[in-house]
Amino acid sequence: MTIKERGIEIIEEFAMFDDWMDKYNYLIELGRDLEIIEDSHRDPQHLISGCQSRVWLSADYKDGLIYFKADSDAVITKGIVNLLIRAMSGQSPEEIINDPLDFLAEIGLKEHLSPTRANGLTSMVKQMKLYAFAFKAKHES
Repeated sequence: MTIKERGIEIIEEFAMFDDWMDKYNYLIELGRDLEIIEDSHRDPQHLISGCQSRVWLSADYKDGLIYFKADSDAVITKGIVNLLIRAMSGQSPEEIINDPLDFLAEIGLKEHLSPTRANGLTSMVKQMKLYAFAFKAKHES
C-alpha cells in the first residue's frame, strides 16, 4: 500500500468525527498503539529538535524499505507521530521523499494544532524525509 493509499484511509478515519475534540481523542488513542522505540534509541541522537515535546525517532532500512519507530512524552504527539509512521513506514526512500503527505492538510491537522505542535509536526516530517535521503544516498552509492 502506498503512502497516498494509507493517507486516504487516514482521511476516511478522521471524517468519521464531527469535531476536533473527538479527533484529538482519536489521536490519543492512536498514540497508545505506537510501537515504542527501543530504550537504547532514547538518546539525544534520536531526539527530534523543533518539537515542544520530546520525540525520539529511529529508522531502519531493510530490503529497500524504511521502517520507523518512535516515542514521545506527550500523548497527542505520540498519536501524531504514529500517523506519520503508519503512512511512511515500510515505504521506499523515493516514495517518502516525493510524497507531499497531502492527507495531513486534508484532515486539517496542521490548522488545528497549536503553533508549537504544528512546528513539531513539520520537524517530524522533515526528520523522516532526512532519514529517507540518507538511506537513499547510502544505498545508491
